Amino acid sequence: MLSVAWSPATVALYVVGYIVVLLLSAEALRVARYKSFRWVALRLAMLFTAVLAVVLSAATLHFILTVLSMLEEWGFYFSIYGLTLYVVATNVAAYMASPLLINRSYYARPDVELQRVVDRVAERLGYRRVKAVVVNGPPNAFAYGNLLAGRYVAVTESLKKMLSEEELEAVVGHELGHHINRDLVVMLLLGMLPMLLYYVGRGLVEASLRRSSRRGNPLVAIGLGLLAMAASLVVQTLVLAFSRLREYYADATGARAAGKAAMKSALEKIRKHYFTHYADVERVRQSKIKALFIYAFVGIYAAPLWDELFLTHPPLEKRFTFIDLL
Repeated sequence: MLSVAWSPATVALYVVGYIVVLLLSAEALRVARYKSFRWVALRLAMLFTAVLAVVLSAATLHFILTVLSMLEEWGFYFSIYGLTLYVVATNVAAYMASPLLINRSYYARPDVELQRVVDRVAERLGYRRVKAVVVNGPPNAFAYGNLLAGRYVAVTESLKKMLSEEELEAVVGHELGHHINRDLVVMLLLGMLPMLLYYVGRGLVEASLRRSSRRGNPLVAIGLGLLAMAASLVVQTLVLAFSRLREYYADATGARAAGKAAMKSALEKIRKHYFTHYADVERVRQSKIKALFIYAFVGIYAAPLWDELFLTHPPLEKRFTFIDLL
């Protein structure tokens, strides 16, 4: 199994697949120009990205565990299982506690007017009722929640005042799109992969440096740790590429809810605000939940491919072009 997972041919497939994923996420607009297979192509791109992230993570962990078992490094071997349980438990706990923490941190409060808008848009999209709350902060909106606490759409007070009714419906439609597509759960699961690889790599390196050189071969464990951390970075870029593709889908849902013009003008108003309010730009950049925001990337123009690798959202110019192609 080890030879298959990391044979030269398989490694070449990993590299080719990785390059294809990055090109798909960066050139999604080219795909969107072809109406006949636009949605099929985007769905396949997301599926391929997610599968590649899972396979690469599993292959890396399998390789590390196999080498450790061959060297009879059982302490390191079983610690990886412990780290896996730790990462899963902490992420699930954070997911379950996040609605309460967000409600307290952002002073979330029900809003009758916003609730009517959310109910109207949800009915238009054929989706169940979602709780609407107004929160503090610079102009933005986000979706959050879970099965126990319920599903929420949050809009900042400043954004609610800034937008027209149609623009607000478009923003709400975008956020409902995340709920409809189960983005919160999907991103939670995929986000565990680079985190697990990073903790495994860091743990192997730190534990090896503390060990006596007479016990085993610390250089092997250090090498495995560096491999895991490198794989973590690669998988993280795949997860971010997946996130950018999901944002296109959410924009399409917002446009379907209120029209392309309303979706674009809402994003344009938000962009103009951040272009002149630099303190708010920093607040968004430093937010721990900025990946949830409708406007997390505060640049003005389309970013080069290298810069775009580490963004959760596509640059706005690309989002505008995508909406125009719908």
